[in-house]
This record gives sequence, C-alpha cells and structure tokens, in this order.
Amino acid sequence: MAANMIGVNKAVIAFVDNEKIQIMYNPIIMKEEGKYATKESCLSHPHEEAKDTFRYKKIKVSYLDEKFKKKIKTYTGFTAQIIQHEMDHLEGVLI
Repeated sequence: MAANMIGVNKAVIAFVDNEKIQIMYNPIIMKEEGKYATKESCLSHPHEEAKDTFRYKKIKVSYLDEKFKKKIKTYTGFTAQIIQHEMDHLEGVLI
C-alpha cells in the first residue's frame, strides 16, 4: 500500500515481507537487475484484468525504516515486484 493511495501525500509504502509488515519512508531504488515481463493487477482496481508490465528480479533500495533509521537492503523475487508496484503508485502510476 502506498500512502498516497489513501489520501496521505507522503512517500511511504507498506507491504508484508516474511510475515512482517515492512514500512519504507522515502524509498529509492538504487540498483535494478534482471528485467522481466509480467502481468499485474491492483487492489485499487479489483475488477480489472491483469496488465502487462516490466519489473526487475532484484532491486537494491534505500529508505528510512519505521524508526526513521536509514537502511539499504536488497530484495528479490515477489517482494521486489511488490516494492516496485507500490513505488509506481508513489509516482501516480496505476497498473
């Protein structure tokens, strides 16, 4: 979930990673590897079909955590895809 999707004009995303809610303030993708084509849908448009998009298998993200401590972490697979999807929302992009 991106904060701007619920009317909060801040660069904040939240998602589940290893059964724990992860919050990122001001996330920035620093590095991307392994571009691939995929289909995605969005809970913002539950009745629309999945759409074609491109994502990266591996991303390196800089962000502030829930205690506003700077972190840099690498994500892969589906978690990386979720982060990219939510960061698109921060830029006003809807799938």
